[in-house]
Amino acid sequence: MFIDEVTITVKAGDGGNGCLAFRREKFVPRGGPSGGDGGRGGNIVMEGSNNYNTLLHFRFNPEHSAQRGRHGEGSNRTGHEGHSITLPVPVGTVVYNAETGEQMADFTAAGQQVIIARGGRGGRGNARFTSSTHQAPTEHEDGKPGDFFKLRLELKLLADVALIGFPNAGKSTLISRLSAAKPKIADYPFTTLEPNLGVVQAGDHTFVLADIPGLIEGAHEGHGLGIQFLRHVERTKLLVHLVDVSDFSGRDPAQDFDIIMGELKSFSEALVQRPMLIAASKMDACQDESRIESVRLKAAEHNLPFYTISSATGENIEALKFAISDRVFAAKENATIAVGS
Repeated sequence: MFIDEVTITVKAGDGGNGCLAFRREKFVPRGGPSGGDGGRGGNIVMEGSNNYNTLLHFRFNPEHSAQRGRHGEGSNRTGHEGHSITLPVPVGTVVYNAETGEQMADFTAAGQQVIIARGGRGGRGNARFTSSTHQAPTEHEDGKPGDFFKLRLELKLLADVALIGFPNAGKSTLISRLSAAKPKIADYPFTTLEPNLGVVQAGDHTFVLADIPGLIEGAHEGHGLGIQFLRHVERTKLLVHLVDVSDFSGRDPAQDFDIIMGELKSFSEALVQRPMLIAASKMDACQDESRIESVRLKAAEHNLPFYTISSATGENIEALKFAISDRVFAAKENATIAVGS
């Protein structure tokens, strides 16, 4: 089961209370105050991990608490700090405060750690309140409470390229031709119910390709698989829009193109500005040239590169692969220059 959004609660440990104590020993008539401080509560830490590719492990374990600090003791003994806990999350997870909507962390690399909730400070014991004019203090402090948050965790796949299009446009077949991924392939819509990732080698370059489950009209409003998977294209550097031009599809390919573009725009204006390639798929099953030409005109209208491919016969698959690779590599180079400048 692919889970890409969950809500959890985290509670850092409370600080231990400061101690009220006085030193009382034989032959020490003026022992004085000796109450130690309380220990700090444990933190809640999140860490990016490559060992997880879904948020499923949070579904049935949504509450997480760190240990509270120990109370201070006599003889100026400070309480032990509470044990912190580390929660592994898949690389690509974004953490939001569920109540305010504030982004608290974005995990883009394995091993990246963020303290999500800090433990409370331990209270001061009465020994800390001693002064030349106040030599027998009875004041002491309670520990401070640790942070408590309700969090929304959202997983966005870290892929370089996203394959988008209507159900049965040929996305799963294409990713199986370009990479070693083995997605489920069948002749009915919504065969793909969760994103598939594949690593593609093109000459000296490699890139990660994601097969996004089919979109339909109204996807941005939750229709079909809806918004659940649109978020996964937000991090990609390139979109490859597959349009089924086969004679038996029963749809107008130009209209399909417009609908998907409209869904991208409705979800995020930035998505339609993302670099994109248009590929007319299933050329082996197309006898009507006007279907291909209608998509070609749409690509020209939006000033987008256009390819005709057939995953079944391998037609133009290599050309598409290297075109994708060149654009992804160029995008990475531009990003590096931007960071350096």
